[in-house]
Amino acid sequence: MSDVNEQISTLHTSARQFCVPLSATRRGARLGRLLATEQLRSWGLPLDPARLIVAELTANAALHGRVTGRSFRLALSVTPRLLRIEVTDTRGDHLPARRTAADVPAESGYGLLLIEELADRWGVRQGPVPCKTVWAELDLATGAGKYVLRSHAGRGFGP
Repeated sequence: MSDVNEQISTLHTSARQFCVPLSATRRGARLGRLLATEQLRSWGLPLDPARLIVAELTANAALHGRVTGRSFRLALSVTPRLLRIEVTDTRGDHLPARRTAADVPAESGYGLLLIEELADRWGVRQGPVPCKTVWAELDLATGAGKYVLRSHAGRGFGP
């Protein structure tokens, strides 16, 4: 049994975590982006594309996930291989829908196309009621996600 506890303890100490509640306003979304940028910098991680993903997810929480009097939560966690960004709001009844560039033109909804392009993976987790969490992951083992590999293609960066 102590082997299991040692493994669990090792897993927790190898991950770095950051979590902050923010007001569901444009100002709260901006503060989330600024705080995430400073946290990424303190961890020695590349700022982009993570801060672009944080900006989009926090803006969505402030705009589409807003419930009067309730905040949303920004969480970052990093292991040697992965950066995970999570934004949790209290509008679990309002789930984001995946769009494609071929969808009928609309005024909003294209921010998730940005997430699709920048993140290695993303999704939505429902609960606990009334919440939902929109998350995105960047593979650090490949340099900081597929964004770095594509954006520097042919310039001597990445594989």
